[in-house]
Amino acid sequence: MQGAVIEKAKERKKIHPYKFLLWLAMGSIIMMFAGLTSGYVVKKAEGNWVYFNLPTVFYISTATIIASSITIALALKAFKQRAMPRYKALVTTTLILGILFGVLQYVGFNQLYSNNIRVDGNPSESFLFIITGLHLAHILGGIIALIIVFFRAFRTRVKVYNSLGLELVATYWHFVDVLWIYLFVFFLANQ
Repeated sequence: MQGAVIEKAKERKKIHPYKFLLWLAMGSIIMMFAGLTSGYVVKKAEGNWVYFNLPTVFYISTATIIASSITIALALKAFKQRAMPRYKALVTTTLILGILFGVLQYVGFNQLYSNNIRVDGNPSESFLFIITGLHLAHILGGIIALIIVFFRAFRTRVKVYNSLGLELVATYWHFVDVLWIYLFVFFLANQ
């Protein structure tokens, strides 16, 4: 009897393999962005650097992605409480905010481009476009995951209430949120 209880406690402490893979992937992404931002700092120290201000729309997009991180956390909580109408509304809001973030980023890049800040210009410009472009690619992956969660939320039959998929998406979404905040602060500090 006691052996079964101990075995059950050990089982609860194990991390799900999908969660482990997600954390491994996020660690790799962190290393990639750490390398890119380190390269930015090294290249900046060499001189021949163009300084420019980030468009105001990037501040708005930052607030948008923070709001989306809050809504996905609330959606997960609502799902675990079986508050399905609230869950559906929050998942929908998160998806809309995620898409809005992407649109605002696009507007910001267009503003940079119209101010003659180009990906094929000075290294400072190239780094900005490459780093933020890679982040936007990761956001796109998150939006695809949110679309899947959205459609699952609105399907008519639910066989089991398993929060694993939603937990994975929420963890990844928080990750790209924190990553954007890091990049945004990094670029502000290095203007």
